[in-house]
Amino acid sequence: LPFAAGFGAWIWHLDLAFAAGFGAWIWRLDLAFAAGFGVWTAVCGRIWRLDLAFGFGVWAMRVFTLTNDIWLPQPPDEVFPFFADAFNLERLTPPTLRFRILTPPPIEMAVGALIDYRISLRGVPLRWRSEITEWQPPHRFVDEQRRGPYRLWVHEHTFTAQDGGTLARDSVRYAVFGGSPVQRLFVAPELRRIFAYRSSALRAHFAAD
Repeated sequence: LPFAAGFGAWIWHLDLAFAAGFGAWIWRLDLAFAAGFGVWTAVCGRIWRLDLAFGFGVWAMRVFTLTNDIWLPQPPDEVFPFFADAFNLERLTPPTLRFRILTPPPIEMAVGALIDYRISLRGVPLRWRSEITEWQPPHRFVDEQRRGPYRLWVHEHTFTAQDGGTLARDSVRYAVFGGSPVQRLFVAPELRRIFAYRSSALRAHFAAD
């Protein structure tokens, strides 16, 4: 109890921070842990549970969104075929990611199609599998991660006729292990860099056409 009296306010604020980041279930676990093993053990347990929530938590998944627009001078029926070729993804991805498609050609793009990739994130090689869940040429398609580095990845591509050309929009809903801190410090800056490269590569390609 002297330990709790000395650090109780700090622990309470820590609990509030955990709950804000990962959901009220953290606080409930704290109560159960404290009831079973005592105050001092519960304090240590909070640190362990923070690691658990960062790495494996599934109850409080926070979903983030990203939108990227680019206008291209060609109409949708000329733009869409470029995206219908899955191997063009390699041309739209920064070389630092070492992106390679592992699925052998030809890849028939349709609902249910599975595409396997290999990428390198901060030097760590990873496998990624996507499934095409919606396919509406030449206006829209959606791919979703089935295996990969994200807890959730749903990427909608739309192609809208505009000003004699096409407004190509990427709309992504995603979630990451580690929640807001990892998103803010690592994932968001990396995604901005990736989509800036993607836009630059698209402008160069369609300007050449």
